[in-house]
Amino acid sequence: MEVTTRVFGTVDVAEDKLIHFAGGLVGFPDLVDFALIHDSEDEKAKGIQWLQSIQEPQFAIPVLDPLSVLDGYNPQIEDELLKPLGELNGDNMLVLVTVTVPRDIAQMSVNLRGPIIINTDNRMAAQVIAEGEEYPVKYPVYDILKRRKEEG
Repeated sequence: MEVTTRVFGTVDVAEDKLIHFAGGLVGFPDLVDFALIHDSEDEKAKGIQWLQSIQEPQFAIPVLDPLSVLDGYNPQIEDELLKPLGELNGDNMLVLVTVTVPRDIAQMSVNLRGPIIINTDNRMAAQVIAEGEEYPVKYPVYDILKRRKEEG
C-alpha cells in the first residue's frame, strides 16, 4: 500500500508490516495502524525511526530504542497491560520510546515512562505507562546522541 507522509513523501508499506495498536497511542486513541519507517536503508541502524500513522498520513512520531540512550532500561509494566499483545519474550519484543524535539534541539528528550511495546510476531502493540517514578517522561538525550554519533 502507498502512504503519503509528511516526513518521507510517498512510501510503500507492505500490509504484513503494519503494526496495530488496539487502543491507539496515548492521546491519539483513533490512530491504531502504523508503519515503522527508518531514516536509512540499513534497518538495523541505531537511531531515530518514525512511527507513521496509516489513518492520518500527516502524523508521524519519532521513536528510538531506549537502550541506545540508557543502558539497563527495564521498566516495570503491569502484566495486564501486555496481555493484548500475546505471548512476549526476548526474541519477539521490541521496545521503543517516543522522542520530543523542541525548537532548541539541545533540549531533545525521550519519554521513558511511556514505552511502546511491540510483539514482532503478530505486530500487536501498545503504549503503556511504567510503574513507579524511576523513569522520567522527559529524559534528556541530545548530548548522548551527539556523543554516540561522534564515536561512530
